[in-house]
Amino acid sequence: MVCVNRRDLGLLALRVGTGTVLFAHGSQKLAGWFGGGGIEGTAAGMEAMGFHPPRRSAVAAGLGEAGGGLLLALGLATPVAGAAAAGVMAGAVSVHVPAGFFASGGGFEFPAFLGFTAAALGLTGPGRYSVDHATCHVLDRPLTVALAFAGSAVAAAAVVGRRAKGQRGEPGDEAGF
Repeated sequence: MVCVNRRDLGLLALRVGTGTVLFAHGSQKLAGWFGGGGIEGTAAGMEAMGFHPPRRSAVAAGLGEAGGGLLLALGLATPVAGAAAAGVMAGAVSVHVPAGFFASGGGFEFPAFLGFTAAALGLTGPGRYSVDHATCHVLDRPLTVALAFAGSAVAAAAVVGRRAKGQRGEPGDEAGF
């Protein structure tokens, strides 16, 4: 008789579902898949939203979503994947906050939900049905969790802060990160 752990099965379903959505959105940004604008279209959108430099912002957002999503779905380097996706979603939330909460009105509901879900998975761990489990959690250690989430928080705060500063018309470093 096979013993299936419901918690691990639930984590698998949540990882694959969330990871797939993130991967699809990141693929739109990076490769233009699924009707996306690719790097050039995304960079133009990033510039219009106040993210500078726009091309680097497009690449970072695309990699955070696509890479984080793929890693979450696989359950590989789960803390890094969850932290990366949560950080990117913090930037997306900053764009949608002025429209309120609900996605139906352009609000931040959807990116906040994805960000919180990715963060929760990164903090909880991937469960037994994952590459991390198969590799004895070499990329899923407490120090990895702390460093991944600290790095993501610092990066997200810097990006969102730079955008807010630009929105207020304050001079900033437009050359790079």
